[in-house]
Amino acid sequence: MSSRRSRQQQSGSSRISDDQIIQLVSKLQQLVPEVRQRRSDKVSASKVLQETCNYIRNLQREMDDLSDRLSQLLTTVDADSEEAQIIRSLLNN
Repeated sequence: MSSRRSRQQQSGSSRISDDQIIQLVSKLQQLVPEVRQRRSDKVSASKVLQETCNYIRNLQREMDDLSDRLSQLLTTVDADSEEAQIIRSLLNN
């Protein structure tokens, strides 16, 4: 029984309250441009989460595209050139 009670206390302490969820959704609403630009303040939590997922997917695509472009640039630049040194220094920071 004591093991069961301690598990309940542990799981109870790690639960997120409704108020915390509302605060987190509100923060997401402020951070995600597609949601932030909406004129009405009443956006459902599910819509905010959906738009957040879309936004993250778009950011991932942009990162992949930029990575591809950088790879292409590195293949066309002489390894000892000033441009290559600049790119390497940027990547190492």
